[in-house]
Amino acid sequence: MRLLVFGETGQLARELARIAPDATFLGRTAADLTDPDRCAEIVLNTGAEAVINAAAYTAVDRAEDEPEIAAAINGLAPAAMARAAAARGLPFLHVSTDYVFDGSGRAPRKPGDRTGPLGVYGHSKLAGETGVRLAGGTHAILRTSWVFSAHGANFVKTMLRLGAERDALNIVADQIGGPTPAAAIAAALIPMAEALVQDPQRAGTYHFSGAPDVSWADFAREIFAQSDLSCAVTDIETSAYPTPAQRPLNSRLDCSALKDAFGIDRPDWRQGLAAVLAELRQA
Repeated sequence: MRLLVFGETGQLARELARIAPDATFLGRTAADLTDPDRCAEIVLNTGAEAVINAAAYTAVDRAEDEPEIAAAINGLAPAAMARAAAARGLPFLHVSTDYVFDGSGRAPRKPGDRTGPLGVYGHSKLAGETGVRLAGGTHAILRTSWVFSAHGANFVKTMLRLGAERDALNIVADQIGGPTPAAAIAAALIPMAEALVQDPQRAGTYHFSGAPDVSWADFAREIFAQSDLSCAVTDIETSAYPTPAQRPLNSRLDCSALKDAFGIDRPDWRQGLAAVLAELRQA
């Protein structure tokens, strides 16, 4: 199918390009998300059958100092894209985050659970979700968590660098979530787009994250084990590692609605990690 993708060099866009090389990918030069009107104009004039927004402001800590930029890229731009897609009758797929929740409790969050972002980044992503829904068109909002790949900046690549430099690391162990390969998100979005073209009734908000749920500390241990790095990990609490933006402690996502609507299972992040490490070794 003909796809228009906002994003070009990010983790998700690069994985989408592997499996949908004929799609049109828009980087910052072609589509500056701080200019929502321009993004809407592109959608209004596209020849695509569906639109995917794989671009976002993801600098969680920096967002605390740049709320206007985060709001424009994560909030206003997706809303403008979605309105234009609705005017054209095109399905619009938007990737969101577990940061729209407050991270309380231990139960996996369902799509309809009450939101409550803790910081600027989460608020900006929630605003984008709201704008997409209010646009009134066929849409799918896909919330995910802890994204990693062989590209860009992410936890896996940071741990590989630090694990090679140090004998031991203190890693947060009271934040729990599902690490998610960007490749798996890409592989979910394509069939979702195809299904929405055929059946707009599947529109809605869905969750997608890797399994099993794990702490950052145990995620790091698996990274070191699979990469043969002898770096010891000591568990610490979030309070011992302060950051400008508050992180949710509970990032568990209930992904059953996605399975029911599209037949898409949670990916095993350990297998995704093995694939990423293999790619990095070949680079």
